[in-house]
Amino acid sequence: MLPAKSHRPKKSLGQNFLVDGNLQRKIVEAVAPDPQDEILEIGPGKGALTRHLMGRSRALFLVELDNDLAASWSKEAEGRPGIRVLHRDILDVDLLELTEAVAELKVVGNIPYNITTPILFHLLERPRPREILLMVQKEVADRILASPGTSAFGALSVGVRSIARVERVLKVPASAFRPVPAVDSVVIRVTPIRPHPLSGAEEVALRTLTRAAFQRRRKQFQSILRTHPELGLSKEGVAKLQEATGFDLSRRPETFSPADFIRLSRALGSL
Repeated sequence: MLPAKSHRPKKSLGQNFLVDGNLQRKIVEAVAPDPQDEILEIGPGKGALTRHLMGRSRALFLVELDNDLAASWSKEAEGRPGIRVLHRDILDVDLLELTEAVAELKVVGNIPYNITTPILFHLLERPRPREILLMVQKEVADRILASPGTSAFGALSVGVRSIARVERVLKVPASAFRPVPAVDSVVIRVTPIRPHPLSGAEEVALRTLTRAAFQRRRKQFQSILRTHPELGLSKEGVAKLQEATGFDLSRRPETFSPADFIRLSRALGSL
């Protein structure tokens, strides 16, 4: 028995359950479960994806914060050695708790809109899973995939795409959920780049630069580099950075690509 259909969605947990069976199957097809896979599902809820995943992988980890649903899944998992249920907040789960082979782990989930960014960056902490398939608000997907020079391009675009490849997989209309949310959703596939393009220290430096840049995105980059307290370059330092990179630093941050930010961050570190 899967969790009861009578379970009432909790607004406090951002619960919107996917009820469109065709879309459920398409999402699981995108996961492409294999008998040798280990799969983590974030928020199994009432089983929209889970019932299509069960029995199709070597291990299935279910992380559920809702008390009633977690209890139901724990009961369902009894006698099934391939299923492990964690009654936890995914933000408190270290992937190494689940498996030593994090680099081969697949992650899937229909996650609450209000904590999408924290969950995504939590999953992208090292060690990183093989791939992450998440249903997110369309606006968030647009921001992650935005092109430089557009209003949607920002710290989220750079932060994710500097360490991972991202693609749209599937559009999901609001009508596919109960209760019906106010916005449409998109399933995205996030595939961490291997080998890691940046060292741990370089990732920290890039985050500092990116955060500083987009806090003042309407300013010229050279002005941000001189006046931000975490950067504080001299006029001469800005000139050296411009010479080292060949970039026109009178441009705004939103016109620089993720690759440009990486190059700037590395050059800044060398100075």
